[in-house]
Amino acid sequence: MRENHNRYRLTFEDKEITLIGTAHVSRESADLVGRVIEEEKPETVCIELCQSRYESMTQKNRWQNTDLIKLIKEKKAFLLLSNLMLASFQKKIGRKLGIKPGEEIMRAIQVAEAVGANIHLVDRDIRTTLSRTWRLMGLWTKMKFAAHLVISMGDFEKIKEEDIENMKNKDVLETLLSEIGEVLPELKRTLIDERDQYLAYKIRTAPGKKIVSVVGAGHVPGIQRYWKEPIDTDALDEMPPRSKLIGFLKWGIPAVIVGLIILGFFTAGTVAGTLMIKWWVLANAILAGLGAAVAFAHPVTVLSAIVVSPLTSLNPMIAAGWVSGLVEVLLRKPKVRDFERLSDDISSLKGFWKNKITRILLVVVFTNIGSSLGTFVAIPLMVKVFA
Repeated sequence: MRENHNRYRLTFEDKEITLIGTAHVSRESADLVGRVIEEEKPETVCIELCQSRYESMTQKNRWQNTDLIKLIKEKKAFLLLSNLMLASFQKKIGRKLGIKPGEEIMRAIQVAEAVGANIHLVDRDIRTTLSRTWRLMGLWTKMKFAAHLVISMGDFEKIKEEDIENMKNKDVLETLLSEIGEVLPELKRTLIDERDQYLAYKIRTAPGKKIVSVVGAGHVPGIQRYWKEPIDTDALDEMPPRSKLIGFLKWGIPAVIVGLIILGFFTAGTVAGTLMIKWWVLANAILAGLGAAVAFAHPVTVLSAIVVSPLTSLNPMIAAGWVSGLVEVLLRKPKVRDFERLSDDISSLKGFWKNKITRILLVVVFTNIGSSLGTFVAIPLMVKVFA
């Protein structure tokens, strides 16, 4: 039941829940949150954060403990880069509105502590959300997703005053995710629908009988829809199995490449076999090196991408981007000021390339993209030689 604008009353068993739908860059939302918590004096205040996002908001020096080498080895570079790009959208709009992104969440935490309420985190871990999304995407969808994020960053630079006014009544991050869901409908389930279910379950099972919950306005309809439905949060936290096709291609493409080269030597002669190897090396080396160069990698990093790409493309267990990313970390190890400036630098495309942390992530991603393109370019060239 809706009590008034952006404020809802829900019940579950013996619990009374006040649900507040907010915009993450709205001063009015921050004021509403503070006022409701002071009026209700709840036992528990639920906030739309997971543990990692909560720590990033409340522990300003948390980034300084990031182990980039471990992150690259665990294949999480793109996930972190996506998370930072999503955060940059909110920061840009917040700067135009004169408010810090997530100020209503910080207000909820501060006022909850003032009235003696417990803080309860109700969102699914952002890494799980992005990992599930990434796992369910095919290669083409991943490329479209990355392109959409980059294009969206440019679009936000051109935002007009009337657009800002409209956003005051919306949740900017949820608006962005909704737009991605429209462009790539296969992502809507993990980015939006699953989180609505997760939030509904966590809120209704929060400790205490009197509860105030602060969530993005875009989640309110979904929470209401799933409020009384059975929800399996363990299933929502599970990683979906890898696609059999992806697994086949991961091992099958290198096998096909090696097979083509061997067949070329035996049936078309040494000259043809050597030419096939040349095309394989050139296509992979040039495009992987170009990917690293686009990310403004160190010249030695670009050279490493050129050297290792023809080999890593034949090894399903390692990627050229991981090697170039590690080389970039060693050559341009981020300093304290890079961590301190990270929140400001992610506000612009230029900042992503300027900050050493995000540049390393870009090196990993763009080198891998270049290496993958090199494989697809090399195959028809090799087949042509063989024919």
